[in-house]
Amino acid sequence: MAMYLRRALSHRHVALIRSSVLHSRNFSGTILQPLRLCNSQPATISGIDFLRESRRGFAKGRKSKEDSGSASDVALDIGPTLKENAAAQMDAAVVALSRELSKIRTGRASAGMLDHIIVETGGVKMPLNRIALVSVLDSKTLSVNPYDPDTLKALQKAIVSSPLGLNPKEDGQRLVAAIPPLTKEHIQAMCKVVSKSSEDVKQSIRRARQKALDTIKKAGSSVPKDSMKRLEKEIDELTKNFVKSADDICKSKEKEITQG
Repeated sequence: MAMYLRRALSHRHVALIRSSVLHSRNFSGTILQPLRLCNSQPATISGIDFLRESRRGFAKGRKSKEDSGSASDVALDIGPTLKENAAAQMDAAVVALSRELSKIRTGRASAGMLDHIIVETGGVKMPLNRIALVSVLDSKTLSVNPYDPDTLKALQKAIVSSPLGLNPKEDGQRLVAAIPPLTKEHIQAMCKVVSKSSEDVKQSIRRARQKALDTIKKAGSSVPKDSMKRLEKEIDELTKNFVKSADDICKSKEKEITQG
C-alpha cells in the first residue's frame, strides 16, 4: 500500500511541474519554424509581419488604381483648357487686326484714327490718346483737345508728320483737322492693305487651330477617340467663327474706304 501511495505522489508531482512550465511560457511572440527542405534555409515569417506585408500589398494596389484614375481624369480635362487657350490666341489676332485697321485713313472722320500717332513732349514720347482727347465734330472733321495746353504745338507737329495727310489748324486751345477726300489711287492702295491684313489674321487664327490639334494628337491614347473627335470638331467651329469675325471687320473697313 505504501508503494502505491509513493507512485501516485510521484506522478502527481511530475504533472504539477509540467503544468507550471506550460503556464509560465509566453506564446504571443512564438514564431513558427517551417520544416527545412533539403539544405535550404527556412523563411521565418511571424504572424504580425504577414499582416503587415498584406496591408502594404493592398495599399499599393489601391494607389495604382487611384493613380490610373487620376491620369484618366487629367487626360479628359484637357478639352476646356485647350479651347480656352485657342480662343484666347484667335481673339488676340482679331483684336490686333482691329487696331491696325484703325490706323488706316478713310474719307470719314474717326476718333481712333489718331491713336497710333506718337507725340514727343518734354523729352518723352507718348501715344497721342494719352495727352489729348480726340472727338468727331462731323463726318469730315476731327477735334483734338490737349489735357495740357502747352502740348498743343507738339500735337500739331506729330499729326502733320504722320502718313495720314492731315493738316490740323489751331482753334483756341484745341486743334481742328479736316479730313480730305481720298483719291482713287489712295482708295485702291488702302483696300490692298486691308486685304493683306485680312490674310495675315487668318493665318494667325489657323496657326492657333493647328497648335490645338497638335496638342490633341500628342495626348494620344489617353483621350478616348470619341472625345478626340468631338474636341477637334469644336476647335474647327471656333476657327470658323473667328475667321468670319475677321472677314466682317475687313469688309466694314473696305466699305468705309470706298464710300468715304
